[in-house]
Parts: sequence; structure tokens; C-alpha cells
Amino acid sequence: MNILGISAFYHDSAACMVQDGEIVSAAQEERFSRKKHDFSFPKNAINYCLQESGLKAKDLDFIAFYDKPFLKFERILETYLAYAPLGIRSFIKAIPLWIKQKLWMKEFIQKELDFEGKIIFPEHHESHAASAFFPSPFQESAFLTIDGVGEWTTTSYGIGKDNKIDILAEIHFPHSLGLLYSAFTYYTGFKVNSGEYKLMGLAPYGEPRYKDLILSELIDLKEDGSFKINMKYFNYCTGLRMINKRFERLFDGPPRRSESRFTQHHMDLARSIQEVTEEVMLRMARHIHKETGHRYLCLAGGVALNCVGNGRILREGPFEDIWIQPAAGDAGGALGAALFVWYQYLGNRRVTDGKKDLQQGSYLGPRFENGYIADYLKRNNIPYAVVSDEDTPERIADLIADQKVIGWFQGRMEFGPRALGSRSIIGDARSPKMQEIMNLKIKFRESFRPFAPSVLKERVSDLFEIDRESPYMLLVAPVRKEIRREMSEQENRLFGINKLNVVRSSIPAVTHIDYSARIQTVDKEYNPLYYKMIEKFDEKYGCPVIINTSFNVRGEPIVCTPEDSYLCFMRTNMDYLIMGNFLIEKKEQKPLDKDIDWLRKFELD
Repeated sequence: MNILGISAFYHDSAACMVQDGEIVSAAQEERFSRKKHDFSFPKNAINYCLQESGLKAKDLDFIAFYDKPFLKFERILETYLAYAPLGIRSFIKAIPLWIKQKLWMKEFIQKELDFEGKIIFPEHHESHAASAFFPSPFQESAFLTIDGVGEWTTTSYGIGKDNKIDILAEIHFPHSLGLLYSAFTYYTGFKVNSGEYKLMGLAPYGEPRYKDLILSELIDLKEDGSFKINMKYFNYCTGLRMINKRFERLFDGPPRRSESRFTQHHMDLARSIQEVTEEVMLRMARHIHKETGHRYLCLAGGVALNCVGNGRILREGPFEDIWIQPAAGDAGGALGAALFVWYQYLGNRRVTDGKKDLQQGSYLGPRFENGYIADYLKRNNIPYAVVSDEDTPERIADLIADQKVIGWFQGRMEFGPRALGSRSIIGDARSPKMQEIMNLKIKFRESFRPFAPSVLKERVSDLFEIDRESPYMLLVAPVRKEIRREMSEQENRLFGINKLNVVRSSIPAVTHIDYSARIQTVDKEYNPLYYKMIEKFDEKYGCPVIINTSFNVRGEPIVCTPEDSYLCFMRTNMDYLIMGNFLIEKKEQKPLDKDIDWLRKFELD
């Protein structure tokens, strides 16, 4: 049984293949098109999924699309009518695309893929819920989905049991925690639908000075986590801007211009909305536990990428354990839709062992064998050295210890927004300078952004205050007190961005200013080479953790192919690139021709 899942036309389009209930491939369209958060129909991702299984579209039994276009169109029409004549320009721009294409999704898919079989359309939050529960290790659990908006729903919870999900309650548009967070993303100068994690990273530099104001003016939050948004401060219903002049007056000024300096004001706003978001998530979790009585909770939807909030639910919430879909945003809707067909629509049996999830480490994207990589390197006269699988862990561990920054390109590409040791840039977590070096010279991004640690699964509790694995980099936990550095009086008096370069632990490059870390635990079963490399680094240098950040620069998607990887390597100050068994040293390479447009695109103030 071959089921293709598709998400498209909002942001982060993706495709997924499920065969006889097994997730065999999944990828975002952006990785192939090289357009970040590409929302177009995922032709390339679909082609990859078909080729990975040796199929053509005619071999598919079902196609599942991640939402119901007619319901979404109903919401758009009713919203525009409710606010008319406001938003008329946005309406005139949006409606022709719906009339010509989006409303006729079934016919569009049939034509694009030359497919004559059955197409299933779960609701948006059903797809999120399916992506949260069905791949989880739990035979039954509660689930919570929170995002910007699907058709009408912005938040839902329910129960998953065996091969069924049942949504029990919903919050509807325009009342949306995701859109509230995105409004502050916009106001602090980041891009909506892509900059929310930057806002989360900025939050620890501020104080929650505006938390009470947000709770009194913007959101009416109830004890059970339900809420209403005060729409007099927002314009997102009319499609013009996230916020209006009232919002600007409430927070003392216009939005921050992109690339301008951060002030303490912006940092305090980030901290305030982050704390409000965490409070909403915690109240929801407690209410869901009270209503369902379940021991476990699964999460999906874009807000489930808020790993600080997830960490608090795990530590302070009533559930024994939680599981978060690695591709929690719209990309994961493709996976959820396909699994919804297999389990809920077709009624196939689902059995778990209570320990392992079905996501396979989320290594579900393309792989490139040594023969392909060698051919590319030889064809382009790229100097390289050959390193065997046996020698690679020690060779790379030594380079990391020598303060080199390395592009790591191995195995199948990750599905979801996080690099998990297949398409990663890695470095020494012990280095007090490495965060600044990698942010400004490698990633070309804001200096305040923290990096994540990759740590051996068995050693995670030695360094971090967490007692379980976090394979998908979706949980934040404190660094253990034993490895923290005591701050001087002068350092404790620092505020805002001045806190950035203070060494806070024995692994300063992955310790955020509030002593937290966004953890990825590495499992030898799912990523043996990466595991062995970190294991060798620990064996030789006494540290079972390294820096892991995604293999890309600001404004570009994570690399997919050897070609993408070499280009990214050459356009940055990385020292080495390891692709398969081929080690490439920067100083041996012929410089690329000047790429002025590309350099200008990523130039920082």
C-alpha cells in the first residue's frame, strides 16, 4: 500500500511516502528549490519520494492532502466580509489564486501527477494531530496541536488510541497563540513564519516587563488555557499587516526595522511574549491532563517548535512523558495526512513498544553515495583526501579539538527544520569564542543566536538537567550546576546583549545566557558515524558534546546535495568539509568567482 502525503501553498511545502504503514521518505520542497520556506506545489519533494521507492504516480494507492481547501476558503471569505471594506487590496490579490487553483486542489493534483486514484483531505489540525500521535511511541496518549491557523482551527486537543485520533475541543480563528507570537516576531523586526525561533532565542536577554500588559490588553487567558485575542490591536484578519497603530502605541513605537540594532525594549518584548506563550502552553497541558487522564502527551503545530515551552511542559507539567513531531509545522502535515489515511481511514492496526517512535531519527531525506560524491569532486577538480569510515570519527574529533569548524554531510537528510547530524556544521562546545565565530563568520547571522549541543544519549544527564533523550532538538533544559561557572559581581550587573560573551560553563558555546541549552541526544542506532565521532571526541578530550548547527547560511535552506554543500562551504569561513569518505580542506581550494549578489544578500550591519 503506497500513500503519498502532500502539504503545499501556505509555507514549508513537503511530501512524504508511507508504505504499508512505514514512513519511508519525507522532505521539504525548499531543500530542492533552494527557496527558504518554499510554499509552492512540492514537485521536487514528490519526485524524490517516488524515486526513493522506485514508484511512479500511477503506482500510488492514495494521495493525502494536509487540509481542506473549501473550508479554508470559507474562512477567508467570511473574514474578509466581516472586515469589509478593510483589506480590499489583500482580497483582490488573494482571491484570483483561489478561484484559479487552490479551490480545485483535487483536479490540480490529478493533473500535476497524472493520478486517477483516490485523494483524501483530512482537516489541517487532524493532519497535525496524526503527525503527533501516530509516529509516537505511545499506544495511547493525549495530543495538543497549536499553530497560526488551519481552516478555522488554531488550537486543538484530543485523544489518540491505537489507530484512531479524536479531537475533543478547539479554539478558532482569529484567536490564535501562533499568530499572537508572530505579531511580536513582526514587531521586533523578524520575518513572520520563519523568525519566531529567533524571537525565542532573544528572550533570555530581556526582562518580562510587558507580560502583565500583554495579559491585560492583548489576550484574555483562562485558567484552562483557553483564550481570546483582543482584535482591536491586530490587522492580520485583513491580510495587510500583523499589527496596527494601536499596538504600536501600546508598546511605545513602530516595529523595529530589519537589520537595525536591538534595544533593551525589543529584548524585553521577546521575553514577555515568550513567558506568556509558556504560561498558555502549561495551562493547556494541565487542563488536558485533567480532562483526559492520560499519562502521555504528543504535540505538533508550529508552536510545538517552541522548545523552551516544551521543556517546561516536560519539567513542570503533569505528564510522565511527551513526544513532539520533529517536523511540527506545516511540512509535518504531509506526514500526518499520509498516516491518517493508513490508520484512521483504512483502519490498519497500530502497535508500539512504548519506547521507540516510528520517525527513525527523522533521517528520511535523500542520501548520496560515495560514487556520486567522488564523481562530483573529480568532475570539478576539487582537491580532497579519502578517509575511511573507521578513521573518520578520530580525524574529525581531532579537527574539532584543534578549533576547526567543519561541514558534516553524511547519510540521509533530516526531515524538519533542525539539522540532526546529517547536514550539520560542527565545532568545539568548550570554546568561549566558537559561538561568535560560527554566528558571524560561518552562518552570517545575528550574534545573539545560541547554538545547540549534540550529546551522546547515554551521557545527557551528566551535563544537562534532563533525565531522558531529546533526539529532535525540541527540548530545552538547564546546564547542570556542576559544570556552570560562578559569575563575578561585575558580570552579574551586565544586562541585555552585553551578557553575550560571558563564559557561563565548561561548554560555553552551547550554554545560553540563562544557562539553558536546546539539546539533541545522539543515538548510535540511527546515526552511528556521528555517534562514533562524538564518542571519540569524548574518549580523547573528555567531552561528550559538540556544537551542532544546521548546514546553511542565513536566508538559505539547509543543504541537500554535495553541490549545495560545497558551495556553502566555499562561501563561508568553514575550515573543512567531510562528505561521505571525502575530506576537503579550505586552504587547498581554488577561490570561487566573486558572487557579489550572494554576498550582498547576507551582508550584516
